[in-house]
Amino acid sequence: MQKVKICGITNYEDAMHAINSGADALGFIFYDKSPRAVSLQQAKQIISKLPPFVEKVGLFVNETADTINAVAQQSGITLVQLHFETDQRLKEQLTHPFIQVIRAQSQADIDSLDPHHYYLVDAYCESYGGSGKRLNLEWFKDRDNSKIIIAGGLTPLNVKETLPYGFYGVDVSSGTEASLGQKDPQKVTDFIKEAKSW
Repeated sequence: MQKVKICGITNYEDAMHAINSGADALGFIFYDKSPRAVSLQQAKQIISKLPPFVEKVGLFVNETADTINAVAQQSGITLVQLHFETDQRLKEQLTHPFIQVIRAQSQADIDSLDPHHYYLVDAYCESYGGSGKRLNLEWFKDRDNSKIIIAGGLTPLNVKETLPYGFYGVDVSSGTEASLGQKDPQKVTDFIKEAKSW
């Protein structure tokens, strides 16, 4: 059964509804150009009240290792999501586990991934995340996708299409919103139900 991450969490109510609906992970965006961005204090207040055994993921864009480490430690996130090209030195400096985001433009980007690592694969666009742009699922045909989390343009109506490919998980933000930064409870519930229906 694939895992589900609900990203773009901005308030406690949305966080708890996602958890109670079966979400495995929540995403908090520490990128001030995003309409779904949260401050360190906002994230800390939400995360401090959440139950255990739920992954709290912090999304970062073009930040230094020192900044990422400080925000991660103070906010209580458990996993760092890197939405930018990074070098090995930055990764070695991180104090928290991390996952690299790949913004795929072609099947070649998928084929070049190291099969020993987990990746979050999103559709390529000029902005970082939450664009609603979909990936071509044909790129993932006849390969081992057990370490890939797929994102980009997923909704309660189409997430079932990902099930035959054997992804480790799916990641959704705009596809479960009522408005920017605010979740639609029914969409969240429906998305998780469909994503785990295999």
